[in-house]
Amino acid sequence: MYEDKQRWNEKYSENLVSQKLSNIVEKYIGHANVGQAVDVACGIGKDTHYLTDLGFFVDAIDISDIALSKVKNSATINKIDADLDKYNLTPNKYDLIININYLNRRLVSQMKEALKSGGVIIFETFLIAHGDFKQPTTNLDYLLRKNELLHSFIGLDIIYYEEKIYVDDNGLRVKKASIVAKKR
Repeated sequence: MYEDKQRWNEKYSENLVSQKLSNIVEKYIGHANVGQAVDVACGIGKDTHYLTDLGFFVDAIDISDIALSKVKNSATINKIDADLDKYNLTPNKYDLIININYLNRRLVSQMKEALKSGGVIIFETFLIAHGDFKQPTTNLDYLLRKNELLHSFIGLDIIYYEEKIYVDDNGLRVKKASIVAKKR
């Protein structure tokens, strides 16, 4: 855990992260009922802040205390400094779960249980890609396989699913999978 915390603290200290709201969150937020949300691996809170502006109460979880220090202090934000390899989501708690640019397969299975009936998940992260792509990691544990994200949320009503090539803020080509799904 200490090595992960140190690595992420260094990244956030150097301001090497995007300040932009996630497009998928902005586009699909209307499918979620305003209520309790969780922003998994929230970083500096760009999506967290957007959600609170819409009236959500947000559990903002990250391993980096430096990132969490950049999340605004608010009665509607519960900052949680946690190692997501050990943290467990509370069942039947959330109207909305957001997971952007992060993959922890152990939590994926918990996410379906953590959604309330009618709850929505918005999840987008990197895919394994070959050729002229730049991935944030070469560790395959942190990269999705083709259709893996879709299969992970079988049993939910799929609102949107796509695997496509993006050009990131640095002009690099990356491959991502995105899903928006709702619990019945």
